[in-house]
Amino acid sequence: MKNLLLALAATALLSPAALAQKVAPAKVPAAAAATFKLHFPDVKSVQWEKEGADFEAAFVTGKAEMSAVITAAGVLMETETEISVAQLPAPVQKALAANYKTAKITEAAKIVTAATNATTYEAEISQGGKRRDVLFNADGTEMKK
Repeated sequence: MKNLLLALAATALLSPAALAQKVAPAKVPAAAAATFKLHFPDVKSVQWEKEGADFEAAFVTGKAEMSAVITAAGVLMETETEISVAQLPAPVQKALAANYKTAKITEAAKIVTAATNATTYEAEISQGGKRRDVLFNADGTEMKK
């Protein structure tokens, strides 16, 4: 959970458009909270942040660190599940090795867009003292943010 929260904080700091700010559970719109409970009924502890107009819930389910982005109207936009670097698909690992030869992969995640059920993979890389996230399709094609 600590890594997920640190990643959320780093994302907020590195992306001016995504200035996330902590939100008390009581301040989360009822529709967003209800959608979260519907999709993750067994989760007891959740930390909410406001990300633009949406709300992001960070939580642990089983042994997986996850987050879910939900609109104020209660529409689930995406889920992100932390995975080990070894769990990245082979084409993604190959693309990382070819395009980021001097980078160290420090974290990885699987992102599922709710509307389309499309899966993308995120690799946090450290290169030259800087960290950043790189997104890929399962076939290893790098996606631009």
